[in-house]
Amino acid sequence: MKVNWKGVFPAATTAFAPDQTPDLAATAAHCDAMIRAGMHGLVVLGTVGENHSLEYGEKLDVLRAGVEAGGRRVPILAGVAQNTTAQACRFARDAEKLGADGLMVLPAMVYKADPRETVEHFRAVAKASGLPILCYNNPPSYGIDLTPGMFEELADEDTLVAIKESSDNPRRITDLFNVLGDRYVLFGGVDDLLLESVMLGAKGWISGLVNAFPEESLRLWDLATRGQYEEALPLYRWYTPLLHLDTHPKLVQYIKLAMAETGLGNEITRAPRLPLEGEERERILKIIRRAIATRPSGKKTLGRLKTKAR
Repeated sequence: MKVNWKGVFPAATTAFAPDQTPDLAATAAHCDAMIRAGMHGLVVLGTVGENHSLEYGEKLDVLRAGVEAGGRRVPILAGVAQNTTAQACRFARDAEKLGADGLMVLPAMVYKADPRETVEHFRAVAKASGLPILCYNNPPSYGIDLTPGMFEELADEDTLVAIKESSDNPRRITDLFNVLGDRYVLFGGVDDLLLESVMLGAKGWISGLVNAFPEESLRLWDLATRGQYEEALPLYRWYTPLLHLDTHPKLVQYIKLAMAETGLGNEITRAPRLPLEGEERERILKIIRRAIATRPSGKKTLGRLKTKAR
């Protein structure tokens, strides 16, 4: 399926059973719920999908579940986050065999590569499969910054087609346009910079909180991309305390707790991520429950989208 590089793509969570084994049925059910809610695509095995916490075979199982749940209705992107370039190339090839429509590629994990090494990593993965690639730039989380100059160097790799810009610096979007024009499609990757990213030219949004609040996310996206900023701003202000949760090291726990509160999943994560407790749990629950109580749709839960293992 050809990827239409625009719109809202949830960074889908990976569901776990109480014993922390991947719950593939629940993962597939959640992917299905997001697609039925109207999402334009789906990213499986991103940061929110706990990619780094899964064994290689488990990653393939989760991707297979996502692809099958997608049923060719929307494009499915597979996150590629491995420790070495060789492993990343292997996963890219395996993702293509499993039917992924595209890849979201990160720099090699653990080792903080320099710019030359990082560019060569992306070149190698680009050549490993025929799939189109969205390059994920998230220096706050992964310690490597893919600069406009590096993307200019990579511009001759035809399969590198889009950028998820998560540097937490909205100036970067303008810098990328000024250096590269429309060579790459730009996606906003920081939830609480969504409105700013669209105003500056982002054509897509890869979001974590959309897993818990799909209707509001799509409404915000539609208003922003139509230029209806006066209508978008109150919704954005309501949503921002929740969107802030996406920028914390415990974003996975926070987003899964929000999903549990809205009836769209459970909060089980794989260790070393542990359940929230004490003051922190109460503080995050207060943010989530206040948002639910005042949500623009007036709905306390999204019952019609509630996921069930099929």
